[in-house]
Amino acid sequence: MSASVAGDDTVGAGDRLGFSKGMVVQELGWDEDVDDALRIAIEDTLDADMVDGDHGNVVDAVLLWWRDEDGDLADALMDALTDLADGGVIWLLSPKVGRPGTVDPADVAEAADVAGLSTTTTAAVSRDWAATRLLAPKNARA
Repeated sequence: MSASVAGDDTVGAGDRLGFSKGMVVQELGWDEDVDDALRIAIEDTLDADMVDGDHGNVVDAVLLWWRDEDGDLADALMDALTDLADGGVIWLLSPKVGRPGTVDPADVAEAADVAGLSTTTTAAVSRDWAATRLLAPKNARA
């Protein structure tokens, strides 16, 4: 069960994203504009720090911060698959509608399709960031 505090969407965010203690989550796309309260909530759920792109080992999930001006989303999603365990999930975090850097949902859907991913759900995780859950078909990666 995740707690909720009025005005603080990040409380319980790690739980809402399906994370649990002991999981290894790789964080990509970090920049000064990310939601630090959300990051802390996720790391509290994991009871560990997230790992970066240089981790080099298999991870249970990837948290990808993405803004419209960051480049080619399909390429970034394919890169995010590199260390992802079979059955793992990518959470794409992008600025909510009306915020600078908003990513058009059609662009997310197209990039996910190009990368061989399925868009499964969205989650409210932060005042400024929306999260989209992306899954690869099992055994699609060699």
